[in-house]
Amino acid sequence: MRRPGDELPTSGRLVAFDLGRVRVGVATSDPDQVVASPADTVDVADLDRGDSMDVAALAARLAARAADLDASGVVVGAPLDLSGHEGEAAREARAVADALRAAADLPVRLVDERFTTTEAERALLEADVSRAGRRRVVDRVAAGVLLQGVLTTQAQRRGAGR
Repeated sequence: MRRPGDELPTSGRLVAFDLGRVRVGVATSDPDQVVASPADTVDVADLDRGDSMDVAALAARLAARAADLDASGVVVGAPLDLSGHEGEAAREARAVADALRAAADLPVRLVDERFTTTEAERALLEADVSRAGRRRVVDRVAAGVLLQGVLTTQAQRRGAGR
């Protein structure tokens, strides 16, 4: 799912966005790219047009959030279907990533995020977070799960000297 020029830098803060129709989960790394931390959510319900999302407005909102967090690169979750193919949601994520690339002038990597919400829910259940509490934080925790996977890959790249 990479495009030319989307190689993430191996140092500097990375920001991940877990896209949703109502809110987008946000996570950020430390500048050394060791630990992903859930940050917050960006409300996007006002950009939902029923059958589509205002992609340009969403990209502008996410680019502003990435700038606020001093991002050197961005990760966008793309929910592939169980067979690994792009469905409608993944195509929409690709459109957002393309628009975000232009709006933020940063490398943007699409990453398969099929199971991040499930992993986030499981972690929150194990932490005995209430249902209401889970609903408030699951999007940002899912973004953290997504980003931590990327950070593992980044550590391997640094170790290989790339």
